[in-house]
Amino acid sequence: MIDPLIGFVFFGLFSPGPNVILLTTSGARFGFRPTLPHLGGVVLGVGITAGLTGLGLGALLAAAPGLETGLRLAAACWILFMAWQLWTATPRDAQSTQSPMSLGEAVLFQWVNPKVWAVALAAASAYPGGLSPWGEALRLGGTFSGINLFVCLFWTSAGSLLSYLLQSPLAWTVFNRVMAVALGSYAGLLFH
Repeated sequence: MIDPLIGFVFFGLFSPGPNVILLTTSGARFGFRPTLPHLGGVVLGVGITAGLTGLGLGALLAAAPGLETGLRLAAACWILFMAWQLWTATPRDAQSTQSPMSLGEAVLFQWVNPKVWAVALAAASAYPGGLSPWGEALRLGGTFSGINLFVCLFWTSAGSLLSYLLQSPLAWTVFNRVMAVALGSYAGLLFH
């Protein structure tokens, strides 16, 4: 029998959220190969975040409302900053000095990614494995990273293929702005 955690994590991570938006956009703007460090950072960072929920970090956040509020504010600011960067981004061209997110930046972003925290906290509470805290951390971290690798590969590839449709500066501008609005909308969801 398949662990129900697997289906929950797949649908939680595959549906559009900040990582999906950023990886799709990066795949379109920079290509598949240059986006690989960003992709690797997402996979690693999501696994670490999920693993930390297995160690009880979610309980700590629930017990310290000030810490949770600070995390939400940091997340909203970072997401709005990235949305602004997308809004003002130039069309993809060979002369661009812009580059995809690095592995480290992508790992760090998971600390303020509201969707990853929501899915990880829900998975830890709804699908416990009955293991020790370290066992739960490994189970959650491994499940999240393993599934997210395929999710990230899919969305980065989709973005890379999408670039073939974006042949004019107007198409790039519209694409970047739609993705910026979609990303920015997550900042507002943090406080509902």
